[in-house]
Amino acid sequence: MQETEIESLIPLTYEDLVDGCTLLVDKPLDWTSFDVCQKIRSVAKYKLGLDKLKVGHAGTLDPRATGLLIICLGKHTKRLSAFQNYNKEYTGSVFLGATTPSYDTETKVDRVYPIDHISPEMLESARQQFIGPVDQIPPAYSAIKKDGVRAYQAARKGEPLALKSRLITILEFELTQINLPVIDFRVACSKGTYIRSLAFDFGRAVNAGAYLKSLIRTRVGPFKLENAWNLENLVAAIDNLS
Repeated sequence: MQETEIESLIPLTYEDLVDGCTLLVDKPLDWTSFDVCQKIRSVAKYKLGLDKLKVGHAGTLDPRATGLLIICLGKHTKRLSAFQNYNKEYTGSVFLGATTPSYDTETKVDRVYPIDHISPEMLESARQQFIGPVDQIPPAYSAIKKDGVRAYQAARKGEPLALKSRLITILEFELTQINLPVIDFRVACSKGTYIRSLAFDFGRAVNAGAYLKSLIRTRVGPFKLENAWNLENLVAAIDNLS
C-alpha cells in the first residue's frame, strides 16, 4: 500500500494486523500519545496471541490536544520516521491576557495582563510576524531531553531546563475568529513546531500574554483527521476481528 493510499483502514481486517498496518486515530483529550499506543498494543496482542508487538506513533500530541495521531503496527513501524517529517496542520484557540507555566491548560494561570490596548491592527501585525522561518524556544513542559532528563519532569519539580531555540517554519497562520479574550486560529507548520510556544510568543507580540486554550491536529502530510478512527471504535473493531 502506498503512503498516500492509507486513510483509516475502515473496515479493518485480521490480515491487516498480521501483516502490519498504519492506522489514523483521533486522540482523545487527556490521553498521551503513548497511552493510545499502549491501548492499541494491548488489544492487538491479545487478538493475535502475541507476547510482543511493535507499535509506535508519528508526532507526539500533548495530553490537552486532540486530533490526528498516526499509529503504526508491526513492520509498518519502519515508516514512522518518514511520517514524522511531514508538515502538520492544526486548528485551535488562544486565550489572551494570561499565561500558564505549561503554555496550555495543563497548569494554572500564573500571570494576568490587560488586553484593552489590543486592536485588530495589532493582532494582524503580530500574525504576520510568525509566518515563515521562526526561531522558537520549546515549552518548559515538553518531552525534550537534556542530559537524560525530560523537560516536563524537571519543570514539574520546579527546576525548568534552559532549552535552546530551534528553527521551525510557519507555512500558514490564520486568525479565523476574534472574540477577545479568545482567538480561534488555523496553522500549517513544519515538523518540530510547538503550537503552545506559538501561542505564548503571540501573546508577547501583543504585550498581553497568552496560553493555548484548545488544539486539534487536523492533518499530517496527506493524512486527514476526517479519515481517522475514534479510539473506542477502533478498540472494539480489533476486538471483534475474526
